[in-house]
Amino acid sequence: MLLSVEEIDFFVKKTQILRKVSLEVEQGEIVGLLGRNGAGKSSIIKCIMGIYGARSGSVVFDGRNVTKLPPRPRVLMGLAYSPEDSRVFPDLTVRENVQLGMWVAEDSPGGSSFDPDMGFEIFPKLEQLWNRSGANLSGGEKKMVSFTRALALSPKLLLLDESFEGLAPLVVRHFSEAMRRIRDMGISIILAESNLGHTAQVVDRAYIVERGEILFRGDPKQIAEDENLSKIVGR
Repeated sequence: MLLSVEEIDFFVKKTQILRKVSLEVEQGEIVGLLGRNGAGKSSIIKCIMGIYGARSGSVVFDGRNVTKLPPRPRVLMGLAYSPEDSRVFPDLTVRENVQLGMWVAEDSPGGSSFDPDMGFEIFPKLEQLWNRSGANLSGGEKKMVSFTRALALSPKLLLLDESFEGLAPLVVRHFSEAMRRIRDMGISIILAESNLGHTAQVVDRAYIVERGEILFRGDPKQIAEDENLSKIVGR
């Protein structure tokens, strides 16, 4: 088991955001976190990354309990995160944004194994954008750069938050294919999304999150066939 999250609770002051959340990710697997905006998907990802601290429960990654570790040690162990808003640095070029990930990975035990050609293979358009500043990218292009910067960390598990949000259907297909290629490289993915239609064809297993709890775990096809479940996540 690459990742095991066991019954984590997360609070903001006195408000409970996550309730006894448990999930698992196997090596080379794409797992979907599905649910409405505000359901708790991003909070789960941030607890896995160490951005948020769980009040109780545990996070075990690659055989090590990382529940109390801050984000940087988790990154150096092989966790990488692409946030919903991309967080591309506007004053840096695409090349420089991606190199940030490579520089951080140099401190990991295995160093950085990322080659820009790998990024170009996954996202061919990236080569055309290589020397463009982050300020001059479209929303989809920023997501592409954020995605690639996370890959530059040479991760074992990639956490993607709303990677399809706001993208045209053709771009969604390109991103779906990119995720399959990454999985074929042996890198696992957690994909947090609010639209079932964008994720059903790419994820191997799915969890439905509602009001900070896991309501369903299993085959995403079961969600599409169940009217009540599909209403929760949207089609």
